Amino acid sequence: MASSSGTSSGSTLIHNSGSEEDLQALMDLRKRKRMISNRESARRSRMRKQQHLDELTAQVAQLRKDNHQIITSVNFTTQQYMSIEAENSILRAQVGELSHRLHSLDEIITVLNASNGVFGAGVSSTFTEPNDSLLNPLNLSYLSQPIMATADMFQY
Repeated sequence: MASSSGTSSGSTLIHNSGSEEDLQALMDLRKRKRMISNRESARRSRMRKQQHLDELTAQVAQLRKDNHQIITSVNFTTQQYMSIEAENSILRAQVGELSHRLHSLDEIITVLNASNGVFGAGVSSTFTEPNDSLLNPLNLSYLSQPIMATADMFQY
């Protein structure tokens, strides 16, 4: 059955289901609901982004704190290393000095042994005489001098 007003059958069905105002109100209501839903979704999205930003900010602060602690630890360890390295250099110099003194004493003993036969023929009175300090290698004056070495003597 065709309408005499010239409207199509589709518009006739719309007219049959409700008036145009009702349809417009329904569409406006759906549009408002969608707009409210979109606003709520955008608000939740902004909250998630803000929460993520806050977490990242806290993480940056913690990493900076950790980095500062690591730098402090590295600096302390470096200072300890330099101190021990300086002490080792001093000890190496002292070992060299003591080795040199030992070598000198060995030479003196060899000379005395060769010239006097002190160690080959028994104990000589050379070591028991207090006034004969030049022939006694144990009474040499340079043995009583302290070994002096400082960290400034060495380059790293």
